[in-house]
Amino acid sequence: NVFEDLGLPNSDELMAKAKLASQVSSIIQHRHLTQAAAADLLGITQPRVSDLVRGRLDKFSLEKLLDFLLALDRDVEIVVRKKPRSREQARLMVGA
Repeated sequence: NVFEDLGLPNSDELMAKAKLASQVSSIIQHRHLTQAAAADLLGITQPRVSDLVRGRLDKFSLEKLLDFLLALDRDVEIVVRKKPRSREQARLMVGA
C-alpha cells in the first residue's frame, strides 16, 4: 500500500478509494463517455468528474464511490470476516 509506505493516516481507506475511483474512471473510459455524459449518469457536475478522474479523492467518500459504481451498472459485494490471528490489525481492502 503506497499510502502506508508514505506514512499517511487511514492508508487502507485511501487505497480503497483509489481502487474504487480507478474502476469508475476505467468504466467511463471504456464506455467512451465524455465527462459531461458521465456527470449526468453519476448525478454530479462535470468538474466533479474531472476531480474524480484526476485522482482528487479527498472530495469523495467511499460511499459515494460505491454509489457511482452502482450507477454504472456494477454489482458491489462487501464481505466482512474475522481477521487472522497472524495479523495485528484488521484492514479494509478492495478487490476487482
